[in-house]
Amino acid sequence: MAGGKRDWVYKLSRLDRRIIFFLIGLSVVVPLLIGLVLPVFTSPIVQNMFDRIESLPPGSRVLLSCDYGPSTAPENQPMAESITRHALARDCRLYIVSLWATGAGQIELLQDQVLRTEFEGKEEGVDWVNLGYKAGNQGLINAILLDLKAMYSTDVRGTSTGSIPMMEGVANLTDMDLIVGIGSGFPGVKEWIQFAGDRGDIPITGGVTAVEAPLLYPYYPKQLLGLMGGLQGAAEYETALIKAYPRFRQTAVNAVRLMGPQAVAHTLIALLVILGNVMFFMERRREGKRS
Repeated sequence: MAGGKRDWVYKLSRLDRRIIFFLIGLSVVVPLLIGLVLPVFTSPIVQNMFDRIESLPPGSRVLLSCDYGPSTAPENQPMAESITRHALARDCRLYIVSLWATGAGQIELLQDQVLRTEFEGKEEGVDWVNLGYKAGNQGLINAILLDLKAMYSTDVRGTSTGSIPMMEGVANLTDMDLIVGIGSGFPGVKEWIQFAGDRGDIPITGGVTAVEAPLLYPYYPKQLLGLMGGLQGAAEYETALIKAYPRFRQTAVNAVRLMGPQAVAHTLIALLVILGNVMFFMERRREGKRS
């Protein structure tokens, strides 16, 4: 290079990684600060899930399993919140459990942020119940497929399930009209499909993190009636929920609000990857001309 000076191609191809990290940070922070909200359209696989819950008559039993923890809550928690809102808006009875120990805390957040604030007219034990976490993974699913109350003798408050009104007539999982698994790994939606849906002929839907979603698509639409995949899937469900129930327009938007920053960050990452490849081939070409 003339005068020993490195030209712009060389410098750009060796851009300090701290600058890249700074740009990625800006791509997330700036859209959050300005409140960037991008339009979200509901895909068929999410719409089918929404339609299934929408078709349930009042009084139907829906089991919601929160099988995740704080590390994936940005993706999973909006899913659980949307299912909770939708089920109670349809006057369904909601039974909440978890196969993960960390799921217990997420259920508490769900109670505090949705159940007790947005549905004051709904009564615990009558319209919804928190049965909490139980160890056992798929073994637990096998057990409650035969006898639910043997494993859940009380709710998380210590109240006997025999005295909880909405537990009357519930003997096992086959008494559920729908199971919704929200998960981020093992055990999760796949185990609910294999050990409850297939064996008990119980309709299954769910929501998982973006990295796990491709592993579950083969189960759709026969064994899995619908699926929310990652933050995108959560935002799509929120969009369908708001369209059908405008009263949730101010509350059911957590995933929709995060889609703007995610889209900007992903676009920047894609552009940086393309730029890196262009710089690589340009350098290779120059080296070939000099040799």
